[in-house]
Amino acid sequence: MVELQAKSPFEGLLPLSVGSVGVSEVAPGHLTSIAPFRGQAKALSAALKDAHGMAAPAPNRVTGREGARALWFGHDMLMLQGPAADGALRKHAALTDQSHGWAIVRLEGADAAEVLARLAPIDLRDSQFKRGHTARTELRHMMASITRLGPQSYQVMVFRGFAETLVHDLKVAMQSVAARAVGSG
Repeated sequence: MVELQAKSPFEGLLPLSVGSVGVSEVAPGHLTSIAPFRGQAKALSAALKDAHGMAAPAPNRVTGREGARALWFGHDMLMLQGPAADGALRKHAALTDQSHGWAIVRLEGADAAEVLARLAPIDLRDSQFKRGHTARTELRHMMASITRLGPQSYQVMVFRGFAETLVHDLKVAMQSVAARAVGSG
């Protein structure tokens, strides 16, 4: 009988560092998509706060902290990252386990925003995309979720099947930004 073993989507690919930017894998714990039932958004937010200590996020925002976050994930959708979703949430929303469907990295360093700017068509300036902001957007040719975690730190999520492509695209952008920095120095 064949024994299957769970593997990281980034096995053999990460960590990666080029210039001032590094990429590392994020172990998300559980990932649960949460879609509130019609008219239940406020009740869901209260239940989420009671169960997990965070309210439902506003559009393009994140609530919670490292290890337990709720990310806005589109119209009437959020993603709980970290803890397993409390069963009490089922009264107000449809819950779907997404834990094995996503690949997540942390991109950080002085030029992290420059790297992402080469790949994503969103305004990443500090004044527009602040800590706690999130966006569902295209990243090169993949759909992604990009979240600002700190001054020079971002979380990037893509479907698990695109993990290798994500690392390739980030590496090319990181090399380009690093080469520009060397050329201007």
